[in-house]
Amino acid sequence: MTYRLPLEWLQPVKMSRVILHWSAGAWKASELDKEHYHFIIENAGNVVRGDHAIADNVNTGDDDYAAHTRGCNTGSIGVSMACMAGATENPFNAGRFPMTETQWNRAIEVIAHLASFYQIPVTDKTILSHAEVQRNLGIQQAGKWDVSRLPFALEVVGAKACGDRMRRQVQALL
Repeated sequence: MTYRLPLEWLQPVKMSRVILHWSAGAWKASELDKEHYHFIIENAGNVVRGDHAIADNVNTGDDDYAAHTRGCNTGSIGVSMACMAGATENPFNAGRFPMTETQWNRAIEVIAHLASFYQIPVTDKTILSHAEVQRNLGIQQAGKWDVSRLPFALEVVGAKACGDRMRRQVQALL
């Protein structure tokens, strides 16, 4: 593992999964991004901490937590790449702020560190993208397709293909 999150950003709590997103915004973390995700990776690989601690998502009954995935925030860490504003799924167009390979690689490092720290096994139900939540966990989502395309690797198409690539890369770092 090359990149490690500052340990003061992590709390010794029980977490079950990490969900990867893209913000559908520009390349810099916005105030809205900080409200919804624990960590946001900007285009050059800088990691920005969100407004909510990971511990806030242990119990979401108080409405004070990082709300990143419909019906799946309890026990979930939200990691987002700041990118893909104006993107369209079909025909695919990455928009004015396409995900960079640097962002993807930093996200993999962040997820690997989180998986290691929180002892989360690398499976398609525990390390997944927002686009995989409905299929893998059976929790209805509102047509979310993040992450089902990689602008820097156009041959990788679909939520499962992107998720499998993410899990392979995370596992390789552990």
